[in-house]
Amino acid sequence: LTQLTPHENIYTVPNILTFSRLVAAPVIGYLVLHDYHAWAVGLFAYAGITDLVDGYIARRWNLQTVVGTIIDPMADKTLMTILTVCLAIKGALPVWLAGIILGRDVGLGIAAIYYRWISLPPPKTFSRYWDFSLPSAEVHPTTISKYNTALQLALIGATTAMPLLAVDVSTAMQAMHYLVATTTIWSGASYIYTKDAVKILSNEAEKKDKRPEDRE
Repeated sequence: LTQLTPHENIYTVPNILTFSRLVAAPVIGYLVLHDYHAWAVGLFAYAGITDLVDGYIARRWNLQTVVGTIIDPMADKTLMTILTVCLAIKGALPVWLAGIILGRDVGLGIAAIYYRWISLPPPKTFSRYWDFSLPSAEVHPTTISKYNTALQLALIGATTAMPLLAVDVSTAMQAMHYLVATTTIWSGASYIYTKDAVKILSNEAEKKDKRPEDRE
């Protein structure tokens, strides 16, 4: 019998909320560049709330999907990348820090492309590569990566809101810059030395198929 590659339902509420964050990211960037700070902060808050809500819904009603493990961090990184660039252009974020943040994300992006390709069940075609209903690999964020994401979002959110503040927080923000730079480098390295950060699903399936034979 021909072995069929399993598909999963990707049209779930958590995935739709996550996709809405992806769509919101360039809009927030536009608002920052054109000094619509209040609107930018409001939409950024929406992105933060949906980031919490989609995870809760997925766990509460067992709606986790492999594609969700990919697009959820992708939505966070898209928002981070766009706002990092926009805030650096506006002079609100140091260029050296923007370079560290973007450099880590570029490295992880290249790694994700590589792992998606090597883990994709045959036949390996362009259309199948972009068909995310075909799960091939899972990405499990490391502990330091989770902390780093929270710190980066806090920094970006605070930097976006700074024009609306009436108090001087420049000293605190400078300390935050160095803290985020440290956790960004650390979290990037953690994906290299952490064993279970990336799991190839095809390999897991092969192991399960071989177990009955081993008992014989």
